[in-house]
Amino acid sequence: MILNIHTGRQRKMNKMPAVRYAFIILFSLLSRNAAGQEKTPVQAVSPPINTEVLASNRGLAFQMIIDKKISSIPRLGFFSVTSLVGEWGEDQIGDYMTQASLTYELVKGLKFAGGFHVTPVKGMRPIAGLIYTKASPVWLFVANSRIDYSKDTNVEGMFLVEYKPEINDNWRFYSRLQALYEYSTVIDMQTRSYLMARAGLSYKEITFGAGTNIDYYGPEKHNENSFGGFVSFLLF
Repeated sequence: MILNIHTGRQRKMNKMPAVRYAFIILFSLLSRNAAGQEKTPVQAVSPPINTEVLASNRGLAFQMIIDKKISSIPRLGFFSVTSLVGEWGEDQIGDYMTQASLTYELVKGLKFAGGFHVTPVKGMRPIAGLIYTKASPVWLFVANSRIDYSKDTNVEGMFLVEYKPEINDNWRFYSRLQALYEYSTVIDMQTRSYLMARAGLSYKEITFGAGTNIDYYGPEKHNENSFGGFVSFLLF
């Protein structure tokens, strides 16, 4: 009996060095990994805020697009699109839209978004959707889908494509097509749509040129067209 106990202890003592070595190796690997992360921290890279004004026959159209990441948690971010039209001779702005969402990056370029959407006709509504972005120095593609949660649910898709080839170190040719389509699941018809087109030149962070907005409102598709010149700025 004493021999068996002694033999069991002997086996446990023989196993201890192997366990210790395993812990030492694991600790060393974790330490190296932590040190490597401290030396090369993950930095959140966010596109600048795009602010644009179009002066046209209809009035002044304003648009701001924000797509930012949280520095300490790069997968989390904030996405917002605000647009409005102030018509000449009108004291109040009757055409405006704001969408603001917190985002979570599922895979590179694809984000889940949840937030709110505000218009003068439908008020404020909670929304959810997906945002896909693909960017290069010459091309930019953005697809933004959303669905709002209300009795008269609306589904919306917005697409934006930019083409900006380089002319020299400071100048680029600039072009953009942006389209939106909103559909009501209750009346089974469109409730809002537009097509924006821009063409011009970019000097560093400033872009200017000619532009048009073709807007359709409500199921009856009331049409308002704008033609004029635009200027946009890239901010921080």
